[in-house]
Amino acid sequence: MTAAAPFGLLAELTHRCPLHCPYCSNPLELVGRARELDTAQWRSVFTQARELGVLQVHMSGGEPLARRDLPDLVEHASGLGCYVNLVTSGVGLTEQRMAELAGCGVEHVQLSVQAADPARADEIAGTRVTAHKRAAAAAVHAVGLPLTVNVVLHRRNLDQVAEIIALAEELGAQRLELANTQYYGWALRNRDALMPTRAQLAAAEPVVRAARDRLAGRMEVIHVIADYHEEYPKPCMHGWGARQLTVAPDGAVLPCPSAHVIENLTFDTVTDRPLADIWYESEAFTAYRGEDWMRDPCRSCPRRAVDFGGCRCQAYLLTGAAENTDPVCSLSPHHDVVRQAVPETSVEVPFRMRALPVVR
Repeated sequence: MTAAAPFGLLAELTHRCPLHCPYCSNPLELVGRARELDTAQWRSVFTQARELGVLQVHMSGGEPLARRDLPDLVEHASGLGCYVNLVTSGVGLTEQRMAELAGCGVEHVQLSVQAADPARADEIAGTRVTAHKRAAAAAVHAVGLPLTVNVVLHRRNLDQVAEIIALAEELGAQRLELANTQYYGWALRNRDALMPTRAQLAAAEPVVRAARDRLAGRMEVIHVIADYHEEYPKPCMHGWGARQLTVAPDGAVLPCPSAHVIENLTFDTVTDRPLADIWYESEAFTAYRGEDWMRDPCRSCPRRAVDFGGCRCQAYLLTGAAENTDPVCSLSPHHDVVRQAVPETSVEVPFRMRALPVVR
């Protein structure tokens, strides 16, 4: 299958982060600072991405503010004509720094929030965060940029969904993403502590629906479903290697942010191969494009062009083969693996907190 040009690039500038969130989907073995691409290499990535057709660059991590060269990177990507989105925890985002980044070309900020009340938020983040979130939101408004608040939902904060929506309103968000946890990396390791019950999801859904109606025209509310509880899986990034690509801190190029979990794929790096070659020709990007790779029941399913067989990473992690139907799908022969992971009652399980990257 011949791929179209990609639309968006997720630039994971670093794995360094002041938070220790137990739902983090970054690799269990994080990239240390010594292995990160340098300024010139990231500039080359953005230049190649723009030549490839990328229009949006999402600068993320870890925490992108940990990069001292962030203003230079923003200025370069913006100068190429890319829309630059800053994805941040808010820690360290002062008015002065936000003004500098806006001046360099940041056009939008996505701010993570862990919970509505400070004690719960600090527990989930593994450090004190509430004051940083409020300061960051104020800094974004001071320079007149749009703000998205992103909240990963799970067993420990779903009961606060109404309060979380109210907090997003108070922070002045134009967009709120309520994204149920995706179980990769540290999130998979913490699945028993994070997985909500069906009753919790059933209670939260009408609250979100009412907020969508009430806030229409003022704040867009996006709700990413908890797919372990659904009959069919979510579409995988509009299809594997179809619209988006991710560059990891060490330059590895991935078809999706979690593709590193598929251990039998080889991921080329931007230091060894041009980005266009990787996108169009590499093993990792061509492996699951289109439909030829599909096995039954996906191959003969009328939904194969709707959800693309679900998530390849989830299929690999839960069945050992990325070619299998995502076990979330009720038609999957491995569906029991997912069904058994969903608790009927909420039992508190301690978090295993995300570690810091090793310096090497």
